[in-house]
Amino acid sequence: MEDILQQGGQITLTALGSLAALFLLTKLSGNKQVSQMNLFDYVMGITIGSIAAEMASELESPLRPLWAMVVYGLTAWGIALLTNRSIRVRRFITGKPLILMDGGTLYRKNLKIAKMDLSEFLMYCRIGGYFDLSQIQTALLEHNGTVTFLPVELQRPATPADLSLQPDQTLLQTPVILDGEALPGNLQRVGKDMTWLMRQLQS
Repeated sequence: MEDILQQGGQITLTALGSLAALFLLTKLSGNKQVSQMNLFDYVMGITIGSIAAEMASELESPLRPLWAMVVYGLTAWGIALLTNRSIRVRRFITGKPLILMDGGTLYRKNLKIAKMDLSEFLMYCRIGGYFDLSQIQTALLEHNGTVTFLPVELQRPATPADLSLQPDQTLLQTPVILDGEALPGNLQRVGKDMTWLMRQLQS
């Protein structure tokens, strides 16, 4: 019984340690949605996650997977710095946009490079809101795997500038009460105080 409790305590400590290390490495690499990740980010995320799971159950030498996690995390961080500073490295690691369609011409060679068939391309068009290909001027496959569209000029939504309108700029709303508690810092940011807030609540 003591051995079971001891192993359980060790597993708990290594699991918490792996979670802490994974959290720190994630913060170091930056916040990204899955749709924003390129192939390298995706592979590195899976690898670091697998090492973290191994570290959680490694009782004899938990420092070995921890060291591997640090190496992978620092490598990903270093490559991110290089891609931010060098266009050549960025193109090599993340690639560049691929033109799938332009001016009514469908580039089947690029579809093959993207490992995408015509049915899949039409699906992406429908997801983007284009059921008629004549409404699309250019379709691009971005490096993160999403397909973006430039509509034909006559098919794009009208803007206030097209109608010679000058609407007032919409500003970001700042909450002054959150979860039932007043936020003095936000009140000060919008030029109000607690007296004004109490008057608004009473009214």
